[in-house]
Amino acid sequence: MLLSQVVEVSGRVGSTRARNAKIEQLAAILRSAEPDDVPLVTAYLTGALPQRRPGVGWRSVRDLPTPATQPSLTVQDVDRAVSAMERLSGPGSVAGRSALVADLFGAATQDEQRFLVGLFTGELRHGAQDGVMQSAIAEAFEVPVAAVRRAAMLAGDLTDVAATARSSGSEGLQQVDLVVGRPLRPMLAGSAPSVDAAYGDDEQRRFDVECKLDGIRLQAHKDGERVWLFTRSLDDITERLPEVVEVVRALPAQTAVLDGEAIALRADGRPEPFQVTGARTASADGVPVSTFFFDLLHLDGRNLLDQPLTERIATLEQLVAPPNRIPRRAGADLAAARAAFEEWVGAGHEGVVLKDPGVVYAAGRRGAGWVKVKPRHTLDLVVLAVERGSGRRSEWLSNIHLGARDPQTGEFVMVGKTFKGMTDEMLRWQTQRFTELADGPADGWTVRVRPEQVVEIAFDGVQRSSRYPGGVALRFARVLRYRDDKTAEAADSIEELRSLGWEND
Repeated sequence: MLLSQVVEVSGRVGSTRARNAKIEQLAAILRSAEPDDVPLVTAYLTGALPQRRPGVGWRSVRDLPTPATQPSLTVQDVDRAVSAMERLSGPGSVAGRSALVADLFGAATQDEQRFLVGLFTGELRHGAQDGVMQSAIAEAFEVPVAAVRRAAMLAGDLTDVAATARSSGSEGLQQVDLVVGRPLRPMLAGSAPSVDAAYGDDEQRRFDVECKLDGIRLQAHKDGERVWLFTRSLDDITERLPEVVEVVRALPAQTAVLDGEAIALRADGRPEPFQVTGARTASADGVPVSTFFFDLLHLDGRNLLDQPLTERIATLEQLVAPPNRIPRRAGADLAAARAAFEEWVGAGHEGVVLKDPGVVYAAGRRGAGWVKVKPRHTLDLVVLAVERGSGRRSEWLSNIHLGARDPQTGEFVMVGKTFKGMTDEMLRWQTQRFTELADGPADGWTVRVRPEQVVEIAFDGVQRSSRYPGGVALRFARVLRYRDDKTAEAADSIEELRSLGWEND
């Protein structure tokens, strides 16, 4: 299948809000794809590369060759090129990867280049997320969507599920089960602005309240002496966390699958800044991490996914010693949950997760039975530049570059980017506003603007960063509103951000 066909469908999917219309478009292209192309089409239209991390980021795709005038690339061509990039390592790999990128993008049309940039940078946004694609697979291959959904959560990879649905139908999907050593998608939590909001009008409601650690989400698999560690994005980082492997290997079980966190702690028990912990996803060197588990999904041949949380926790407590279990308060009312939140946030942790004791494990989904609560930080920052959107946002200016005021120089220092939290009305407004503020010609993707517009940003924390001149970066930044009542001179300073990032150093 030609890549241009995928790009065309991506554009059509991105241009409509109607979920059913998106599903019809996706189902049609899946149905028309050759069997070997189905996994690739599925991956590309969910904004992913099967190779996950081929070593190509924004810098690699910033300066692109002249685009081709006619489409010729197939999805298999793209896959072979990306696989070749992934295989490169050692001396000469950077130059070799750059040459492969140039060859691939040189064979792509302008629309295909834009699409590929979104794939490589993880910023392809056209509204075909997993839920929509699962429905499209069901429609394309005439299988129940519930069977697709369950297979996807157990297989971890929607591309394999699409291939199975095409080749074996419902019967094949029913054979997909939890396999020790193969990651499944983690259950995710919804969010609430406060503990009180999570409880709603029922102050006597009982939640199990767990400490929310700002660490590496880990799924640990054990089969005898063999151990696998997978991240939230299902990357295998077993070799990088030998101290966690030791904890899992020592558990009194033949087979087990556990959900938990790894986090670097100081001698006083307070957490290190996230980037200290996060660095361990890339290397076995660095500060040692502690291991904490909060759920048990499989034990000695028995899958526990469909058991209520109370039963899973009871079994977990029999398997895992207290030092390796996340702190929790079972059956907490509102007053107890408030107290837990204050205690754990005061100890430097990220917040709490409130869990319905009767909830089953909804792998791969943001279940209503888990609700996270974190303190929310906000700052007033200045927009320094804005990037052109892709997919449904291709007609608008979307991703904004954020700057904090440097009181020493009077200039603005970049501290991050975001496209989150923007409504269509906001996108239309900012496209007009930043076109008016444009300062010099655009480079094809990015429009530099005069530093005049203040924006209120919510974020979860600040971390050290060598990527930005100020040495800090915002975590999970999202737009709350534009502040026309403030001038750029009244924006928050870089010193205020630094004071939030590592106050316990």
